Amino acid sequence: MRLGLLAWPVGRPSSVPEFEARLDGFLAEAYGRADLCVLPEYACVELGAALAGGAAPDEATELAAMVAHADAILAAMRAAAMRAQVWLLPGTLPMRAADGRIINRAPLIAPDGRLAFQDKQAMTRFETERWGVASGAGPAVFDTPWGRIGISICYDVEFPKHARAQVEAGAWLILAPSCTDSLRGFARVRIGAAARALENQCFVAVTPTLGLAPWSVALDENHGQAAIFGPPDHGFPEDGVVAAAGMDAPGWLFHTLDPALVAEVRAHGAVRNHRDWPRRPVPAPRPARFA
Repeated sequence: MRLGLLAWPVGRPSSVPEFEARLDGFLAEAYGRADLCVLPEYACVELGAALAGGAAPDEATELAAMVAHADAILAAMRAAAMRAQVWLLPGTLPMRAADGRIINRAPLIAPDGRLAFQDKQAMTRFETERWGVASGAGPAVFDTPWGRIGISICYDVEFPKHARAQVEAGAWLILAPSCTDSLRGFARVRIGAAARALENQCFVAVTPTLGLAPWSVALDENHGQAAIFGPPDHGFPEDGVVAAAGMDAPGWLFHTLDPALVAEVRAHGAVRNHRDWPRRPVPAPRPARFA
């Protein structure tokens, strides 16, 4: 699989069609270089100010505008994937669930326009306490021409069981689109992604939003790095960093991933983290006795 990770420089499009044209431009840069293109969490929220009337909106107004236009934004993403003839994870967007709650959803779009969703499950304090975005459905897996993959959105990748459920369902690659407003926030995502790659002996790919956007409540400041992690074991780099762009460097990171490497390291690695995952509940710690 030729994977393209886009560290998204946050812009200020004036409309959904302008956002769609911006997406087309980035996908044109990836033409012939990527089979699957991945954008970061909440990349499309750069539209919030324009959809709310052009002024810097408050939190509730920005979110309401995004949700009201979610179907149009998703249609633009789908059309862009079909024009580019690539598999596309176009980041995430806030959408209203069937029960009325607002959730954060990542669509995975096939070149023929078919799509399926992964919801974010673990919510940050900003999402729950200030923005009003709720936890969505649990882990899903996606069948692609290169095998089964999973998506763990930003904060979700910091929790072992989310990715583990996807790996146990056959995923060899976990995509982790992120949106973090500080280097320490991105460090949490990065460390989580590297840990998931180690303990599951799989690939984990992260890509962030980047830049300053004072017109947006959700995207006011953005830091991070496009990177791909694997287990630090046979067939992989010694530090587990398969590929990485510069910190806060916008643009594409391209790398070819081979699922056969995952099968090989799980069978013949120096350790077998994937196999040795605890199958029974870990007993409660007992007080140690000092002699």
